[in-house]
Amino acid sequence: MKDKIDKEKTINHWISTSDKDFETMLHLYESKDFHWCLFVGHIVIEKLIKAGVVKSTGKHAPFTHDLRRLAKLSQVEFTTEHLVWLDTITTFNLNVRYDSYKEAFYKKCTSEFTSE
Repeated sequence: MKDKIDKEKTINHWISTSDKDFETMLHLYESKDFHWCLFVGHIVIEKLIKAGVVKSTGKHAPFTHDLRRLAKLSQVEFTTEHLVWLDTITTFNLNVRYDSYKEAFYKKCTSEFTSE
């Protein structure tokens, strides 16, 4: 029974760590570290959607950062507009982590872009 998980404990873990990361995201925004703020914002949303995946499936969420894929697994109804946002937010994860994307992403990460 390796798939057997403590569903409530796992959901609470995703939510509580997301809450902590949200505070970090706000601090990064205040310090004008916009690229890291957006990266952590992605993690915040990812964790909340993973809580939804666990809630709907009773299994651990997969090891992926693809928010659209996780959204589908969560069985939550997202609008097309929200799915487009999830696709955009997923790119924040790649853009901060990989050198080939970093420079262009850093330039994009203005206060206005990040606030939006």
